[in-house]
Amino acid sequence: MNRRRLLGLSTVVLAMGPAFSLRAQESKKPFTAEQLDQLLAPIALYPDALLSQVLMASTYPLEVVEAARWSQANPNLKGDAAVQAVKDKEWDVSVKSLVAFPQTLAMMNTHLDWTQKVGDAMIGQQKDVADAVQRLRAKAKAQGTLKDTPQQKVTTQSSGSASAIVVEPTNPEVIYVPYYNPTWAYGPWPYPAYPPVYYPPPPNYGAALMTGMMFGLGVAAGAAMFGGWHWGWNGSGWGNSYTTVNVNRATTISANNFNASRYRNGEWTHDPAHRAGVPYRTPAERQRYNQVRPGAQQREQFRGQLDGTNRAQAATNREQAVTNRSQAATNREQSAANREQANRNAVQSRGTQGRSSAFDGIERGGDVNRDYDRGRSSWGDRSFDRGGGGGFRGGGFRR
Repeated sequence: MNRRRLLGLSTVVLAMGPAFSLRAQESKKPFTAEQLDQLLAPIALYPDALLSQVLMASTYPLEVVEAARWSQANPNLKGDAAVQAVKDKEWDVSVKSLVAFPQTLAMMNTHLDWTQKVGDAMIGQQKDVADAVQRLRAKAKAQGTLKDTPQQKVTTQSSGSASAIVVEPTNPEVIYVPYYNPTWAYGPWPYPAYPPVYYPPPPNYGAALMTGMMFGLGVAAGAAMFGGWHWGWNGSGWGNSYTTVNVNRATTISANNFNASRYRNGEWTHDPAHRAGVPYRTPAERQRYNQVRPGAQQREQFRGQLDGTNRAQAATNREQAVTNRSQAATNREQSAANREQANRNAVQSRGTQGRSSAFDGIERGGDVNRDYDRGRSSWGDRSFDRGGGGGFRGGGFRR
């Protein structure tokens, strides 16, 4: 990570400090099904590829902030063109892919605490995230919200008595980002203590369909789509479900820092190298990803060093203050001596020259002329017009 980027991330960390402090104080227990449904409600109806890439990117919230800033600074770049423009950035491939969808990045950046929670769930409970997505899609389909449209197709994959709802773009090269209000998209919400959150689309995004689903203009971003889902059933739940990575496509998006060997059999795994110091939710995750925090002994040692440094600095400051006071006293004594000497010189001068006149010290010739010349040069060469108008000319000024 280069120094400029590190400084930029440090600035973002400082700005996000209060949010991170609150996150550190939250429960270390796993998210409940109710909490997961609440978190995923705004995005569960996204096409599978876009959904998976949003979930991957949410595990790198600081890079999401950087990408959102880049997107705001380059509003004319969208779709595959935007992705190619950030090809050499150091962000994770999932973050790079989202510059194709500036409105999605803006949502994640604006609601950063939500983004981090989604990322935490993705890191620690990917199976439970898959369960929540399928629960929500089943509710939306039963409500009539999730169905085929000109923008997307909805199919069902079955394995015995189990099934999974799959959402794909009608045209693989053109992606539509849906917006919907979760309070009606899923029908009556079963968890009053965990109401779903609605993140409305940007102004003039698009017209709402009869179902309330809203699509904006399609985004030519086929090349940016490298993610997906393996909706696997293990007999008791979606235990074999996981996000997948098309390694060949991902390589074209992020040729400079994409490590294909991380994704065995195309299965996505979180890369702590892109976490940029954002704290993990649980001690087990911090240990797993080697995010070391100072223990009590280290903190005490640091405080001792800090206290010693502060005491030494305080002593130095006191010594400097004594020196400053001594120097000030010396300066006052020297000023008094100078005034006394000046008075003696003045008395001696008057005694030598005798009585003074109002014009003592002035040579009526050269000195006065010199004073006039100085004034003349500072105002410019002016002459008085003694003719009509009594004007004052010279130096470009005229009344």
